[in-house]
Amino acid sequence: MRALILGIGGQDGGYLAKFLLGKGYEVYGSSRDVHLMSGRGLHALGIADRVSLRSMAINDFRSVLTVLAEVQPDEVYNLAGQSSVGLSFEQPVETMESLAIGTLNVLEAIRFLSPTTRFYNAGSSECFGDTGDTVADETTAFKPRSPYAVAKATAFWQVANYREAYKLHASSGILFNHESPMRPERFVTRKIVAAACRIAQGSKELLTLGDIDIHRDWGWAPDYVEAMWAMTQQPQGGDYVVATGRTVSLGYFIESVFAELTLDWRDHVRSNPKLFRPSDIRHSHGNPARAQAVLGWRHQLEVEDVVREMVLYQLNKPVAS
Repeated sequence: MRALILGIGGQDGGYLAKFLLGKGYEVYGSSRDVHLMSGRGLHALGIADRVSLRSMAINDFRSVLTVLAEVQPDEVYNLAGQSSVGLSFEQPVETMESLAIGTLNVLEAIRFLSPTTRFYNAGSSECFGDTGDTVADETTAFKPRSPYAVAKATAFWQVANYREAYKLHASSGILFNHESPMRPERFVTRKIVAAACRIAQGSKELLTLGDIDIHRDWGWAPDYVEAMWAMTQQPQGGDYVVATGRTVSLGYFIESVFAELTLDWRDHVRSNPKLFRPSDIRHSHGNPARAQAVLGWRHQLEVEDVVREMVLYQLNKPVAS
């Protein structure tokens, strides 16, 4: 089996590549410019020399068509595009182009070149918006509250339309938050872990964050890539919520990180309203019942385990990485 992972340089791309290699796949990966891609995750996971890389701009149809024609994959995993909710407020057009137009380009290329290729698209729980007391599942209406979420919702419906209209094996994983040491430090979870470890090692810095009373369902990224693969193995494509089913506050995440280092977070963290997003999700709750029943998927690590793994990696990672 041959898989093509679009956006292989990101957190999920690296873990998915490692998982598929373990399944015996021949793995190809793409990035806008592989010569500029850091490849930090692939190297950290020990698989950089086992993956064949191609440059591809997902918002350029000719680029997408060329790579798919060359690689001829059995499965395509679309993890590419602008991935930061916060940055999407600053770059809404690029966000829409890379996520919505990019997904459309891939769907069209598959329809023209290889309609039997199985396609996975990275959806997002951000599409649901603020769930409040509701536990979101595959039937819950989307109410996006950021340019990122609007773009992801657009891509989701494109996938559903191509599955229905052209009978493609196309699936969307509506993934809730999932973390790992492979996250860049611009993501708040990694930012917290990195700062806490520096403080534990003697730094006198004060960590300033935005709203710490938001609530999220945090899982472990290596668990979640297994759900992606499971979707492509089903007789037909479909949409699945992937989550732990447990939601905690960002404040709890912060407290857990500092507690791992025997520190009191209240001595080192401040919340600044100036850093709040123009609109944000207060509560995000997911129901993974369908993924559990149909895919046989279960998360393995709870949020406390995720925190522990991220802290241990941060404390022991090579200085030069």
